[in-house]
Amino acid sequence: MLGLLLLGIPPSTVTAAVVPVRFVEGVLHGFLVLRTVDGAQVAQGDLLQVAKPGGVEGHSVFRFDDGSLFDETVVFTQQRVFTMQRYRLVQRGPAFAADTEIELDRAASTYRVKTTDHKTGSVKAIDGKLELPPDVYNGMIFAVTKNLSKGATETVHLVAFTPEPRLIELQIAPANEQKVVVGKLDKVALHYVLKPVLGAWLTLFATIFGRVPPDEDVWIIKDEVPAFARFEGPLYMGGPVWRLELTSPRWPG
Repeated sequence: MLGLLLLGIPPSTVTAAVVPVRFVEGVLHGFLVLRTVDGAQVAQGDLLQVAKPGGVEGHSVFRFDDGSLFDETVVFTQQRVFTMQRYRLVQRGPAFAADTEIELDRAASTYRVKTTDHKTGSVKAIDGKLELPPDVYNGMIFAVTKNLSKGATETVHLVAFTPEPRLIELQIAPANEQKVVVGKLDKVALHYVLKPVLGAWLTLFATIFGRVPPDEDVWIIKDEVPAFARFEGPLYMGGPVWRLELTSPRWPG
């Protein structure tokens, strides 16, 4: 999902593995907080989701303490399987290496990327045609992970932008179960590891050029209805590992 948008590696061999819908996505408003792994707050955000006639629209917005903005929108359908239809990402401000705008459209088979370098101010814009396999899940990794059967491992695809688009495989694999506490209730969170599948030659290439993408981690509380609990990983290539969690409203005083 997050840190896998700017990897700078060649495309993988395409083998589609669409994820079946076990839990239908609907209306949702979650309050999010982004922290360093040491617990210092970096940004606050909202996760908004609305079911519309053309599909479910998910919108994640993070407003950083330094004024930066991360704004991600995905539209997907869920007829038996999850299918991403449109995707848009805006990254702006000093938290990122460059200001970036990305758009993907499945129906039109098009992409558009615009980057603005922070140091030089130079602008680069590219666009073109890109046929997407059915299991491309940009902006949908949390929803997809929630719908995996307990103990199941799946390999799906993401489109990485370097800024040219690159199709990569992402393995979602369960690692272990961990006890968590919600209020005074004990729960069990299933820890998933998100691992880019590079293969031997791509791993060598990435190592030589210093672009080996790190694994990322997602925790899902696997009750009768699954719930997202935590994410750890970078939002962009070369960025720090941040921790994303839900937060709750507070009443002053």
